[in-house]
Amino acid sequence: MKKYKFILSGGGTGGHIYPAVAIANELKSRFPDAEILFVGAQDKMEMQKVPQAGYKIEGLWIAGLQRKLTFQNLMFPFKLLSSLWKSRKIIKRFKPDAVIGTGGFASGPLLQVANSCNIPTVIQEQNSYPGITNKLLSKKANAICVAYENLERFFPKEKILFTGNPVRQDLLDIDSKREEGITYFKLDASKKTLLVLGGSLGARRVNQLIEKELDFLLANDIQVIWQCGKLYFDKYKKYNSEELATRNSQSVTVLSFIDRMDLIYAAADFVISRAGASSVSELCLVGKPTIFIPSPNVAEDHQTKNAKAIVDKNGALLLKENELEDKFETTFYDLISNENLQKELSQNINKLAKPNATKDIVEQIIKLIQ
Repeated sequence: MKKYKFILSGGGTGGHIYPAVAIANELKSRFPDAEILFVGAQDKMEMQKVPQAGYKIEGLWIAGLQRKLTFQNLMFPFKLLSSLWKSRKIIKRFKPDAVIGTGGFASGPLLQVANSCNIPTVIQEQNSYPGITNKLLSKKANAICVAYENLERFFPKEKILFTGNPVRQDLLDIDSKREEGITYFKLDASKKTLLVLGGSLGARRVNQLIEKELDFLLANDIQVIWQCGKLYFDKYKKYNSEELATRNSQSVTVLSFIDRMDLIYAAADFVISRAGASSVSELCLVGKPTIFIPSPNVAEDHQTKNAKAIVDKNGALLLKENELEDKFETTFYDLISNENLQKELSQNINKLAKPNATKDIVEQIIKLIQ
């Protein structure tokens, strides 16, 4: 049997890295002796996260364009040429059977070179509004796996496959892990738990909101697991219950990063989250009542579009950043005090889950190489 070789590229944020790792894991389970290499941007988080997942990674000297004239922008043509040259070297040496891009700066030059060498390429687009890299690459890609409907206006219709986003497979069976989750995060089983997710780097406005509303949340007998992101941890760790001897129970836990997402989703009763593509896909799978607070600072406001795709089907609630002052407390109180609403949101968001996304994407890759 032929020994296959695959290159995956995706990075910059967890939202691009985790789907790539999920696809790599599924390829490895289908082809145990396959060789898998990742290519990332050399100073981004994928350079740590991918080796932690057990894969080799090589870095390109690439970064995105800033929206204003900066020294970084003047360097961009040099970085791009350097990345195209290094991508060509990697592809010539590694000789992959297929190259898969999940978004992020490094996937641009890598897939561009793969296309020019006639190596099959697959794009996995997580968002309801694609980034510029994937729009440009789509013209020559062999297949485009998407997570939202109606992307024909961005991509060639005949190449689109509606697969959903790859998600962690350990989220498929969280119902059986609730007790383990409560123990692991030292929660009080008699209280309701709010999980706050700001993404891997954190979300400034969400953190400000939770800081301001902590007393309101605790007054409603809610315990909080607050993932504030590594950029903000030093600022907010003072709210950890062990830092505040006055609070006798573990009512607030502030974390920079959550290592066991399966267990925290199992333990949570409510979720407040940004609306990055992988978070939205995971929340569909776990089916918890959710309030989305999309980041307005992303290209084409795609987080609002991601969230609206769920909210329009009555699967979650949506608060824009500029509505938080006026609407947060009433929206949250209405949610925690209305069990019918909780049930309805849970059932509707769960219907939108695509638990077989990773397998379906890998099926597509196999079709191309065979």
